[in-house]
Amino acid sequence: MPDTVCLPLVSRMGLLMKTLKTASVEQLQLISRFETLRRMLLDEPYAPHLGRPLAYWALLSDRRLPLAFLGRTLRDLLDTAYSELAATPGIGQKKMRSFVKLLARVANTDPAALPSDLALVPENGKPASPPAPEADGFDPASVSEMVWAQWRATVVEHGLGGELLGRLAPTLKNMTRVIWSVPLGAYTDKTLAEIRSTKTHGEKRVRAILEVFHGIHGAVSRMGRQDHLVVRIAPRLIDSVETWIGHVLQRPGMPGEEEISACFIHPLLKQIRRDASRQIAHLAENRLGIHAPVTSVRQAARGLGLTRARIYQLLNEINDIMTVRWPLGRHRTYELHDKFQAELENVDRGPSLEQFHAAIELFYPASRRGAAGRVKSAEKAAGEASAPEGDDEPESEADSQPSAESSASGLLAG
Repeated sequence: MPDTVCLPLVSRMGLLMKTLKTASVEQLQLISRFETLRRMLLDEPYAPHLGRPLAYWALLSDRRLPLAFLGRTLRDLLDTAYSELAATPGIGQKKMRSFVKLLARVANTDPAALPSDLALVPENGKPASPPAPEADGFDPASVSEMVWAQWRATVVEHGLGGELLGRLAPTLKNMTRVIWSVPLGAYTDKTLAEIRSTKTHGEKRVRAILEVFHGIHGAVSRMGRQDHLVVRIAPRLIDSVETWIGHVLQRPGMPGEEEISACFIHPLLKQIRRDASRQIAHLAENRLGIHAPVTSVRQAARGLGLTRARIYQLLNEINDIMTVRWPLGRHRTYELHDKFQAELENVDRGPSLEQFHAAIELFYPASRRGAAGRVKSAEKAAGEASAPEGDDEPESEADSQPSAESSASGLLAG
């Protein structure tokens, strides 16, 4: 074998021996661990990892990250002697310990689990400060570029890029309204570093996006793929209502008041409690007469100390929530209404539909300031339900504009 071929190995061994002479016990352990991981990662099964930068495996919760190494590829780092890496400006023993920890994380990553068609993290991407973990156990600080790439791949593989973020979010309380109607596909071609560098995308917004992708990945990642089947994801409460409506439309006769309340009104009201403020949920309960007689808009305004215009704004927020959570809800709800109206023509005495009509007007109003569209087939019934005491008529143009003081107090209360 020519001597020139042996020079790199001889040089590496010489540097290693020189380091060993002055190394502490902890340094010796790090050097040994580094060499072990180096041999492992340079083996054939880990070849897909070598072209990726070290930042791909870094987490927001990691401390003392070797920032000087994050933009370098694994191949570059593994081809560099430990002593040379340790001599890098800004890299001390604690950061070398973090570096070896990252290499161990790489070794524990299944190469087959890495998406091959998604972009790599940009070089020199410095992780941001870690946000606080969510109450349900989801921790955005534990999401590395590698994990994010897997979540993106799950969404792409199952054709879920057209779903809206707001429709699949655990709750809309933690998601800004601006991104409720943004499709998941808007983020499937972006790395975490690219999203965080996007204007208006602070940690709160990024956390909300990650939580949606986290939920989808957890639900469908292990399902596999079948050419004759597709995955359909929907909010659990909405799915229960939609399934019930489908059954009711297929069977003759009408359900009783208790069934309508349990299978239609209460699940949708529970969805509002999950997505809206306590004030809006309380307003919805009063409008449906859950705990007391139905409250009119004027009574609600007096009770909350707000203008009627502000009450209408809060009611319209309910419609906005239902529109993003259940885009087909308006059509299905009025389809159910038409079925009930047709059945009532064939019976002498049917169940009371007062609360059902009030629910239609609350969730999918036929006509209200700022609400979307009118459905003429149910306009009369829904309109009657919207004015339990005859005082919910629209205000004049002047009255519809609340004072600055009342608007401010209403927004704070909302």
